[in-house]
Amino acid sequence: MMLDPKVWVIIPAYNEEKKIRQVLEELLTITSNIVVVNDCSADETQTILNDLPVHFLTHLVNRGQGAALQTGTQFALNQGAEIIAHFDADGQMQINDISKAVQPLLNNEADISLGSRFLDNKSQVPLTKKYFILKPASLLNWFLTGLKLTDAHCGFRALTRQAAQKIEIQQDGMAHATEILDQIRLHNLNYQEVPVEIIYHEYGQKFSSGFKILRDLIFAKFFRK
Repeated sequence: MMLDPKVWVIIPAYNEEKKIRQVLEELLTITSNIVVVNDCSADETQTILNDLPVHFLTHLVNRGQGAALQTGTQFALNQGAEIIAHFDADGQMQINDISKAVQPLLNNEADISLGSRFLDNKSQVPLTKKYFILKPASLLNWFLTGLKLTDAHCGFRALTRQAAQKIEIQQDGMAHATEILDQIRLHNLNYQEVPVEIIYHEYGQKFSSGFKILRDLIFAKFFRK
């Protein structure tokens, strides 16, 4: 089923030559409103996509996923997007979940929807990742932002135009996921969690990544104005 033409999909990409073309070919079956932000990849991410009808933006230096999402989101807003979906390039997210994520927004039931791996049993999350990384991260997000969610740092989200205009991602790295939650609270945006399926081809972020995210959040809180 084709996505509503008001929906734009933003894909941050860093060294994703193995999976990104397949992801984009699948996405092109449901929408032509696709923005890829190449975050200064060192592989063939850009070259293998030259013939695909997508909007392709490039960072001249590697800045991080948060910065790539902000670049892509701003571009989509400039193109008149009414709803913006954030989607990964690694093939772990499912394109059929995009319509589920944007539906509450199209129905004016929420300003932003957040994907959760734990609202159904489809995502086979490694147990160590689930209980030693994601569950503690959810508690930390609750402590830092006041939002009590079933999942943390899934990366699958959709925003209305109004929400995207209010949320400004300043965390260039992975701490942007918590930053977005904090801005949901700050701007009093309505949100819903929606079940999404993540198929793991590799483990992904490790425990040490959580410390880097926490460091970035603490630095932003006390040293940025």
